[in-house]
Amino acid sequence: MAPPDRTPDIEFDAEFEIFFVTHHDDVLRSLDSILGDHEAAVDATQDAFIKAHARWSVIRTYNAPQAWVRRIAINASRDRMRSERRRRDRETLVDPVDESAASDPIVADAGIRALLDELPTRQREVAALFYVNDCSVDEIARRLELSVGTVKSQLSDARERLRRSHQG
Repeated sequence: MAPPDRTPDIEFDAEFEIFFVTHHDDVLRSLDSILGDHEAAVDATQDAFIKAHARWSVIRTYNAPQAWVRRIAINASRDRMRSERRRRDRETLVDPVDESAASDPIVADAGIRALLDELPTRQREVAALFYVNDCSVDEIARRLELSVGTVKSQLSDARERLRRSHQG
């Protein structure tokens, strides 16, 4: 028996479009803060919304479908960052980077990004959402699907790590 023909569901598409317009910029801002690379943030956000559209019939029933999209985007970004880091590490073995060319990490946006880049991934995510996006600890916990205690611990560890690296 052949599956029934599916006609485009205008209400379904309109609902997703409203969801997209409502949450796209917030997800992009979060990813931009976490990654420090606008183009990578745009790509990850776009990919996550494409996945959400493909699964919209299920995702639309979630309490916070935007949290699902953000989580997918963050996970994809982590994978890309790991791949990029591995590639850079391989290149560094062949062609070391001149450390004297590094910029001063206390300069507005570039300074914040440089500081965030010093942190491990989880600490960078939490710190970016807290300091750049002005999210509360509770909101960060919801967005990243972490406990409030973990968020507080990661913020504390990030502060301590930055304090140690910039002493003296």
